[in-house]
Amino acid sequence: MDTDTAQGPELVLQGKVADAVTRAACGQDSPPADDEGIIRIPVRMVDQIRKACDAAEAADPPL
Repeated sequence: MDTDTAQGPELVLQGKVADAVTRAACGQDSPPADDEGIIRIPVRMVDQIRKACDAAEAADPPL
């Protein structure tokens, strides 16, 4: 989690860059902004992401 951004805390994820077919399919449902990308995250990392999300919510409760 990066707590030092101008926009407020952000969760930072690392993953493999998605292939062109996946990017195109995702772009049909929700086109990424110019500063966004589509990444793939291995299922084995779900638990770590869940824990990071829980920690992020605890640190910055939703409005």
